[in-house]
Amino acid sequence: MPHAEGRRPTFVHRVEYGLLRLIATSLRPFGWRTASAVGAALGGLAWWPLRIRAERVERTIRACFPDFSDARVRDVARASYRSLGRTSIESIVLSRATTDDVLEVFADAHGFEVLARAFAQGRGVILVAGHVGNWELSAAYMTARGLPIDAIAMHMVNPLSDAFFKRTRERFGTRVIFDDQAVRAIPRALRDGRGVGFLSDQSAKGLASTFVPFFGRPARTPRGAAVFALRGDLPMVFVAALRRPDGRYTAHFEEVPLVRTGDREADVDATVLRYTQVLERLVRQHPEQYFWQHRRWKGQPFDTPSELLMPR
Repeated sequence: MPHAEGRRPTFVHRVEYGLLRLIATSLRPFGWRTASAVGAALGGLAWWPLRIRAERVERTIRACFPDFSDARVRDVARASYRSLGRTSIESIVLSRATTDDVLEVFADAHGFEVLARAFAQGRGVILVAGHVGNWELSAAYMTARGLPIDAIAMHMVNPLSDAFFKRTRERFGTRVIFDDQAVRAIPRALRDGRGVGFLSDQSAKGLASTFVPFFGRPARTPRGAAVFALRGDLPMVFVAALRRPDGRYTAHFEEVPLVRTGDREADVDATVLRYTQVLERLVRQHPEQYFWQHRRWKGQPFDTPSELLMPR
């Protein structure tokens, strides 16, 4: 499918974009908490009565947490839909937020000194994230704290929405690097001492990936973060914005040590495994905040044992 950039928007694209702007404009006067609550309600509707991918989400959670009771599986699934709804609406209303608004959403920051030390080296920083909590807020928080951040993103199908979210990210100072620009733009950003953010749990066709265990099942995982970190001997930090019970967030920053044995290919795979293990640990701690709706184990190796295949 062609990239959204440069494509003429269709009628459906315009309707979708109009709804996007309506939500952003309508919810702004009511504040962040109300917008988040609306998102939770909409996400809850996707769980019930719409049941969008609900059975598959339940199967996936049950496979990853075999000790969960059926009731616990349903609770986590329902909460994950509400969390996804919150993240979606919060990401839209960011288009009307200020830097102070972003900072006020965070109650605390865990490990910020790790991030500060990494940037103090002045050689660029590799930032790794996953679809847990609100992944859009992580970059906004770091730029609100005055750090130079670039985020790798894939084009959306809708060119109007694509431009909307690009503007939203950039209004806080985050520079967007689309995947088709990454090979040239990432080295420049790192040379300038910027942090470059990679999502670590969504592999796309044509994206260099490797298979590492995620909840015990081989999952195709992007290797770009590990490749650039090892090539430049750069600090790597895992970042996340984790939702608290009161609706505010904790900014989480954690060093990911690189693996250096002298075998570059093996070191890349081992480093990919390390940041995947960090993500899995956070998901185990906050299963209701993970994006279970996406097919994390799609495209497994042909010789994967049947008991380790993607839950169906």
